[in-house]
Amino acid sequence: MASTPGILTDWPWTPLGSFKYLVLAPGVIHSIYHYITKDETERDISYLLIFPFLLWRMIHSQIWISLSRYRTAKGTARIVDKSLEFEQVDRERNWDDQILLSGILLYTVSNAFAKASNLPLWRTDGVVITFLLHAGPVEFLYYWFHRALHHHYLYSRYHSHHHSSIVTEPITSVIHPFGEVIAYYILFDIPMMAAVWSGTMSVAAYFLYISYVDFMNYMGHCNFEFIPTSIFTLFPPLKYLMYTPSFHSLHHTQFRTNYSLFMPFYDYIYGTFDNSSDALYQNSLKREEEIADVVHLTHLTTPESIYHLRLGFATLASRPHSSTWYLWLLSPVTMGSMLLTWIYGRTIVTERNQFEKLKMQTWAIPKYNVQYSLELQTESINSLIEEAIIKADQKGCKVLTLGLLNQGEELNKNGGIYVQRNPKLRVRVVDGSSLAVGIVLNSIPKFGTQILLTGKFTKVAFALYHSLSKRGIQIAVLHQQHYKQLKKFEGNPVLSKGQSPNIWLVGDGLTDEEQLKAPKGTTFIPFSQFPPKAVRKDCFYHCTPAMRAPPSLHNLHTCENWLARRVMSAWRIAGVVHAMEGWTEHECGSTMSDIEQVWEATLRCGFQPLTTPTAYGSL
Repeated sequence: MASTPGILTDWPWTPLGSFKYLVLAPGVIHSIYHYITKDETERDISYLLIFPFLLWRMIHSQIWISLSRYRTAKGTARIVDKSLEFEQVDRERNWDDQILLSGILLYTVSNAFAKASNLPLWRTDGVVITFLLHAGPVEFLYYWFHRALHHHYLYSRYHSHHHSSIVTEPITSVIHPFGEVIAYYILFDIPMMAAVWSGTMSVAAYFLYISYVDFMNYMGHCNFEFIPTSIFTLFPPLKYLMYTPSFHSLHHTQFRTNYSLFMPFYDYIYGTFDNSSDALYQNSLKREEEIADVVHLTHLTTPESIYHLRLGFATLASRPHSSTWYLWLLSPVTMGSMLLTWIYGRTIVTERNQFEKLKMQTWAIPKYNVQYSLELQTESINSLIEEAIIKADQKGCKVLTLGLLNQGEELNKNGGIYVQRNPKLRVRVVDGSSLAVGIVLNSIPKFGTQILLTGKFTKVAFALYHSLSKRGIQIAVLHQQHYKQLKKFEGNPVLSKGQSPNIWLVGDGLTDEEQLKAPKGTTFIPFSQFPPKAVRKDCFYHCTPAMRAPPSLHNLHTCENWLARRVMSAWRIAGVVHAMEGWTEHECGSTMSDIEQVWEATLRCGFQPLTTPTAYGSL
């Protein structure tokens, strides 16, 4: 929102929420009906192609979003280093509104003007007229209009909304108040309406022109430089005819320079060219891939989780992962992405963060939950994990943490096999088990004197048993198998046969039947990486071991799986603490760090326990 919102700030369909796409329904339905009911000689293919064109614009936008986020996470040729936060993601959530507006205008013009209907697929003269008029009056008028928008009156009421984003993303280019977008569309309609009135308009003309505007807009806001210097060396005048991402990035950091749309020509003429443009351009191109101090190695979960990654849909990535009905409409794309990950088969960088002087990255293995349960996939998954560890070691990373199922006992002995195979590793491999235990121990209510331990027993479960037994807390179990396992250690476990305790520590594999045995008001506290399925409405469910990140942890604008905003899993935090404290031992396999020491170090780093860790009835 602008600092002092003016008239026509809000988009007219904002109250519709997710149903805003219905504003296109009349045009889409009418174009299909018109095409079906008319005979072959009267069918208007240009009218029918408007909706596919709008879909292309959505896909084009998403390609730029994913590419930009991937490149800026790696750091190669990144321009601005400042962080992007949830506030910006929320502000730019309506980036598709301008696509809806263009659809309404295309449908309206096609019906209102005879010369705008029944367009041919291609006319060379119309394409030439459109681009010449853009290079002439549109660029000139935009330059002066843009300068006017930076006058205090208009800036405070409209354009400040766009400039709220210092670190730009491709979709930042289309984030403006409704009234400002109307003005832009009037400008961009000059070439197209001229082609319509001259009778030279074609499908290719509006398709290529709008796609060109989108491409240049997204390129100028992508925050990484990729235009090679060889282009300007071969054709020096191009410097005045085509801007670069670094050129426009300076407009967002300096504000009163580099006003041009896509052609810097007018900034040179009117003295608003930023003298640091060339230096920033050269320095950005020379910037190499960023070396992380800490790498968190995770993996895909469900097939739809690809959309919840930072590289996926920005809106979904900024919310805890949950089932979204409309993703079923993207089933063909989902299957295609699964096939692509199977073919590509390489770990990808999905996120970067900064904590004080510590550089952090998240890497994702292109494997899904179901694949971790298949014995045939064990060798392939282990190979990918080991390759990632070796790659991190070669790059000079200090710590690598194993997230989710990458540290399974059956899969790799809690990560121990990688250290055994590579005894000269300099990167420390951490599974985060000690911090997970510390978080669970500090989540147990003070009044708890009896606790039930169930689910799949892991080294975290056994560590919890030892710690609680030392506190004099009675540990109960549901199954004879678990009772026999615990009897091998110090302590005095009991087999629950009647009324069980109302505090349950649960691991993977907790069944619905087991939950139904719990008394009313039971608190379920998971010690596993994945949350239990909540089937009781009269009980309380904690989230998986996690803590709230300190304000000094920057560039955190996506949610980690099902966790809330700015909440990080124990396994991810453990690597940060390990690096901050300068610890040199591995924490994987059967090894665990001192739980109390790790807990105190985590609090010193600024991570805080969740103040409201339970959710009533569901997660």
